[in-house]
Amino acid sequence: MEDKKTNKTFDDIMTEVKKYMVREENLQLITKAYEYANEKHKNQFRKSGEPYVVHVLNVGYILATLRSQPQTIAAGLLHDVIEDCDVDVEEFKQLFGEEILTLVEGVTKIGNIKFKDEKEYQAENHRKIFIAMAKDVRVILIKLVDRLHNMRTLNFMPEEKQQRIAAETLEVYAPIAHRLGISEIKNELEDLSFMYLNREKYYEIAHLVQQRKAERDSQVKEMINEISVLLNEHHIKFRIFGRSKHLYSIYKKMVNKGKRFEEILDLLAIRIVCDSVPACYEILGYIHATYRPIPGRFKDYIAMPKVNMYQSLHTTIVADEGHIFEVQIRTEEMDEIAEQGIAAHWAYKENIHISQEKQQKEIEERLTWLKEFSIMTGEDGVSDDAKEYMNLLQKDIFEANVYVMSPKGRVIALPNGSTPIDFAYRIHTEVGHKMVGATVNGGIVPLNTVLKTGDVVSIRTSNQSPGPSEDWLKIVKSTHARNKIRSFFQKQESEKKSADIEKGKEMLNEELKKRNLDPSEYMEKNRISNVVGQLTYPTANDMYYAIASKSLSCATVIEKLMNHTPAKSLGNDDLVKMFNRQENSRKRHTSKAGVSVSGIDTMKVSLAACCNPVPGDDIVGYITKGQGVKVHRKDCPNIMHEKSRLIEVHWDENLENREYEVKLLIKSADRSFLLSDIVTVVSQNKVGLSHVDSKVNDDKVTATTKLNVIVKNAEHLRTLIANLRKINSVNSVERVIQ
Repeated sequence: MEDKKTNKTFDDIMTEVKKYMVREENLQLITKAYEYANEKHKNQFRKSGEPYVVHVLNVGYILATLRSQPQTIAAGLLHDVIEDCDVDVEEFKQLFGEEILTLVEGVTKIGNIKFKDEKEYQAENHRKIFIAMAKDVRVILIKLVDRLHNMRTLNFMPEEKQQRIAAETLEVYAPIAHRLGISEIKNELEDLSFMYLNREKYYEIAHLVQQRKAERDSQVKEMINEISVLLNEHHIKFRIFGRSKHLYSIYKKMVNKGKRFEEILDLLAIRIVCDSVPACYEILGYIHATYRPIPGRFKDYIAMPKVNMYQSLHTTIVADEGHIFEVQIRTEEMDEIAEQGIAAHWAYKENIHISQEKQQKEIEERLTWLKEFSIMTGEDGVSDDAKEYMNLLQKDIFEANVYVMSPKGRVIALPNGSTPIDFAYRIHTEVGHKMVGATVNGGIVPLNTVLKTGDVVSIRTSNQSPGPSEDWLKIVKSTHARNKIRSFFQKQESEKKSADIEKGKEMLNEELKKRNLDPSEYMEKNRISNVVGQLTYPTANDMYYAIASKSLSCATVIEKLMNHTPAKSLGNDDLVKMFNRQENSRKRHTSKAGVSVSGIDTMKVSLAACCNPVPGDDIVGYITKGQGVKVHRKDCPNIMHEKSRLIEVHWDENLENREYEVKLLIKSADRSFLLSDIVTVVSQNKVGLSHVDSKVNDDKVTATTKLNVIVKNAEHLRTLIANLRKINSVNSVERVIQ
């Protein structure tokens, strides 16, 4: 790739750029971007003490070694100016155009991602990475290069930050680089992360590799000489060289397969690069004819490419001395794509003009998973559930390593253990729903058959299919298929409930008619609402559903309806006029709630339970039908759009002996003795406590606590809230409005 230890200059960038660009406008764009970045980052320094511009120069240089477009290199040089240099976006757009602005803003958004803690990243923000990548792969390419240089200079950061950034790199950025096929960047990100996360193991493996280096180099050199003689005899053009595993891949094999260092077969590895696909298979034939291949270790990634565009033949052979070698055979183009992935596929050529949209489409055609992953979270668009989205991406994309084909040759990557049902839902949701059978490699198979790489799968469907079976949930392995099956049953349940609600309404309607009662009168909205409350159902629909399901009789409902005698209905204007009368000399009436109203002193006045106002809050009266005046806080959302039924009210002057209940919601990180600390603060503030409910949330990290407290006034409440917010690990304290 490039010298990783020496900081690059702008001259280094231009030297690299001029290897594949000659047009003056392209060179001027890159020069202009550098000069602007250099000016804006002036007087900014990194933790190492170096000028900040050193970082963007290194990012620009790495992008140039990847043969990136001039706009991509310019965006790489400018990727931090908007966020770090207080640059006006409109000014930037005028200078560099919409395309470069979009790239820089995309990189900036990804750069703002933060960890919740060392183990869990924010699914919502990381979901944005993939959405941005689906729109323009160049955004994530710049971000990967930015992260690579930051990882190279991570030694200047505090140890805690080193661990956090390394963990994020290993969990998020290295897998993205792998799926984009950029193995050069992926391998270096993994090794650097490994070093900061587990230094002891890193240096132990590095020492073991170094110990065996001389012996290994000698064995590889001898095998290279033997194979070279063999291929020269058959007049084949080729390049051959040894390669070594990067340290993290060795560590993963030792951990995942429970093997000792000495047992890892492909530490001795050779790569052969030739000029055509037929030559690859010809070379394979000569090698297998000369050396004994190990059964089960041959993989043909030329005929069946990996989802990151990787193509190569892999075989493992035993040499005469008993040494085991992994041999990779590929063409020059395949070798370039194996190292640089989309970067190689997208290498800039000045004499070829392809629009950004067409290039993105080409990438999606090659990287089929990139096109599919947004579809997989819902054929109608991207899933709103970030955790579901990330779980699906992790299981169905990053961990997918079984490659099967449709009869038309479409390659589908699925997780290990996947079945024809998983395959059907990946083709399309309706194919899964209408599935009645499957054939694999021409033979009919049970639906729970485990698919293997290379299988050709055909799905039989029928429009008369009743849909998926609940038993399928026990069979499928992909998150995508499981979500679609669950969604089918949820929709069915919702449709059935809607039908039952209508059935319940009709049953009550018919029963009223049988009793010679007018349904339009007795099923009037306010009358029904009153009865629903008496029967303690959340909504009228819940009551109708109960009638349809025979858990509530029509007779019980009708009895309640007949006992309810509505008060004479007053219009809004009548109610307001009544409160604006002057016959009582505008006498102010004080209620038990401690609130005064002008007008009639026989009207009931009470505090609204939704916002629980307390003395000191700005309040307003709401004229109800049949329940007097309800006193709300002026900022209560339940009355914000009401105009005709509001009336002026006032807190009474003498409220010293009154107390008021308020509901609070506390959000915090979970920890030991949290509830004890909260209760102690409540007590210290001389506040009564009538109810408390605390629970750990589903994420097992945060907690939610609900309090019903008794306070004297708004000032008393504000003091309590301020002290609750000071408690260690408390994130927010808010009054509840229902």
